[in-house]
Amino acid sequence: MADSSVDLAPLGLRLSEISLQIPASDSPAIWKDIETTAQALANGLRVRDGPVDNHTLLGQTSLPQTLTTLFASALHGSTIPALPYIPAVFELLRVSANLCMDHDENRGQLLEAGLPQAVVALLEGYSEPIPNPPTTTLLPLTIPHLKVVRTAIGALLNASLNYDPVKSRLRSLDSGLTIMKLSIAIYPPAAWLTAAPSSPDENTPEAQEESWTLRSGVSSWAWRTIVELKEVKDETLQIFNPDVLPLLTPALAAFCPPYSSASTLFKADSPMFNMLLYADFDVLEESCTLIESLSLDVEDVRLSLARGLNFVAEHGGVPCLCTILDFIEMGDYPPFWQTAFPETDRKRRERVFDNCKAALIKSVVEVAGEERNEDVLWDESEDNKPGGEFVCRMVHLLKKYVSDMDQTTSGAEVAKDSYAGRDDLVICASLSLGNLARREKNSTVLLSPPHSLAPFLTSPHLLSASTDIKVKHGVIGLLKHLAQSCAQSAVIHDALVAAGVVKAVSRSGVWDEKTDEMAEIVQVSAIGIVKYMCNANVENTFVLVLPEKEHPSPTGLSQIMALVKRTKSTPVRSEGTRVLVNVIKSLWSNDPSASPAMTATLQGINTSDALLESQRKRHESMQTVLTPECAFALASLVGRSAKYPLLVNEGVVALSLMSTIKAGGPLALSAILTPLPFEVTPPEPPSAPPSASSELTSGSDVSSPVVTTPSTRGRLPIPRNALDMLIAVLKNVDNPVNFQMEVRVNVCSFFAQLTRHTSGPELGRVKDSVRPVVENVSENLQNASNKEEMLVKATKKLLELWA
Repeated sequence: MADSSVDLAPLGLRLSEISLQIPASDSPAIWKDIETTAQALANGLRVRDGPVDNHTLLGQTSLPQTLTTLFASALHGSTIPALPYIPAVFELLRVSANLCMDHDENRGQLLEAGLPQAVVALLEGYSEPIPNPPTTTLLPLTIPHLKVVRTAIGALLNASLNYDPVKSRLRSLDSGLTIMKLSIAIYPPAAWLTAAPSSPDENTPEAQEESWTLRSGVSSWAWRTIVELKEVKDETLQIFNPDVLPLLTPALAAFCPPYSSASTLFKADSPMFNMLLYADFDVLEESCTLIESLSLDVEDVRLSLARGLNFVAEHGGVPCLCTILDFIEMGDYPPFWQTAFPETDRKRRERVFDNCKAALIKSVVEVAGEERNEDVLWDESEDNKPGGEFVCRMVHLLKKYVSDMDQTTSGAEVAKDSYAGRDDLVICASLSLGNLARREKNSTVLLSPPHSLAPFLTSPHLLSASTDIKVKHGVIGLLKHLAQSCAQSAVIHDALVAAGVVKAVSRSGVWDEKTDEMAEIVQVSAIGIVKYMCNANVENTFVLVLPEKEHPSPTGLSQIMALVKRTKSTPVRSEGTRVLVNVIKSLWSNDPSASPAMTATLQGINTSDALLESQRKRHESMQTVLTPECAFALASLVGRSAKYPLLVNEGVVALSLMSTIKAGGPLALSAILTPLPFEVTPPEPPSAPPSASSELTSGSDVSSPVVTTPSTRGRLPIPRNALDMLIAVLKNVDNPVNFQMEVRVNVCSFFAQLTRHTSGPELGRVKDSVRPVVENVSENLQNASNKEEMLVKATKKLLELWA
């Protein structure tokens, strides 16, 4: 062990003196002197915190520049050192690494002297013979060269550790890619299982052990350096571009079948065998982590992964995305783990292995979610593969999961090749397809033969109270994107109806109270499904509103309304109440096309029984929603949505329709006068409805105008009740947004409708509050434009009714 009390300055001075002699006498003896002097100096610098601060003292001398000069001289113009100079280069690298250990001043001195740059150039020299992209063949380096490479990487690690100036220079030199390229060529994961000695000096077991110890060390230090280079304050700075992808995926392929049954070099369960198993796993974990972070943070990486699916030249022939998908689908714990690791350690590594798959699933989903990738991953060039290879593969995963689950007997052992229980595959496939199903044409393909995905998505294996919430998240998200086009596509609508999507979602338990805290986004997506399905479709509405005789559980609508009542989430409340809006519009609609039974009648088919049954269901459903709770939910939607004319209008439309029935008028009147609960959080913007029209027409299917006009208007005082909000809409001054003419007309129509089935003090209170506002609006519209004519007529009609 080095003596911490020794002053190392003489050794530094000696190196400087020798460097001056080299131009005149570049002899083997001089390089031997450099080797021994540097070795003594490197050993001495391993000691920190001794009585002599050798690191600071030497850093202030010419030693940093001397090291750079000697390093360059040792290469003699070559990119890598010749064999006679390797010992000296190795020791000089050790001095460099130890000099800057935990010492920022010396890191700066070495950077100024150009040493990190010279070390990067050395590593580039070693990487030159590596093919691009690299093969799984080992880079044939002798043990002395392996020592140089490992120590060079160690020097860069020490120089850059928590020191941004060196990191910045190394990034500018693209050193991360060079280090990664060398690492994967020197230590391809699992290559040691089938490798032969890579050079003649490795013919003994001892030499093989030393070689593979060095190779795994290169890999370990390379990853530590890469992780360090990534750690910067500015998270937008990246050390990699898509060129790194084919360097990362070989680690994934090493953990996919077929697996080697034994090692050609090391006995199973020997210390060396187990050490290399650990090294393989470390490379896998780091590779997956890096792929995930690049996929999340770098658009070019997402684009490149997608392009590489159909154009393998993108990554030099390496099928990166396919390899990732293969690992997710088929990757497994190596059989050696059963005997090599203690049970606790093995289980921990299995959990990390599963996390690696989860990380790559995130990557795949991000790639599928990249907007510019939709036309790349959705390929229509092959008629026998609708949607292309990626889409077909995702569909296959979902179908195989459901079919294998159907064939699984409770308590029986699951076959090795079965996908039963593979929730991760469902999550990957459903989320990825959900990102690609935003267009009507894509949704149609997924729901049409040969894919015909709807009955699989509504399978109890994917949608039930016991289904894992992460699975529900993917499946319900996909169904939401499919359902959002159902109003425009009979194919989509009919496929989802035939699969019983409203019933399946209602039975899934997604709106249960126990789900509230962890799955708000899933609850909102499930609400979106039934909202779209009940838009202008009374049969779907019956399924949501009426109880099932064979399944005596709360109806879908009652679950949603209970959720709306108890939740503190404004998006959940608003979207949940919009389901009620669509339910009311469908039930109150006189459009025969809203009911399949009526459609059949119009086609001349005798369906009188079906028609009577439909009428019975409609009446029963209407009575179900004619409650104070439903009316107040609509009034609350109006009252809390000052920033969103869309939501205000939808609430007004539903309250107006409710008021057309004798029992509904008093409910609506009482609801708009009931004090609103105080809300701390501002409402979130609503999702756009699938269709829109502007004017309330009695008995028609009316959606709301989809415009939220930005404004510099002031903040509206917090309304005490929905009536305050309706008055503010009529005034349309000092509102945070501009309320369109159609919304104001609909408010007038609501008050007029309210008058027909209500009376007494409450109605009088409404009239007293509203009449002056309407009169003022009417007076201000004396010189109304054509656009404002609707509002003029509506105000006059209301004033005449109240005269």
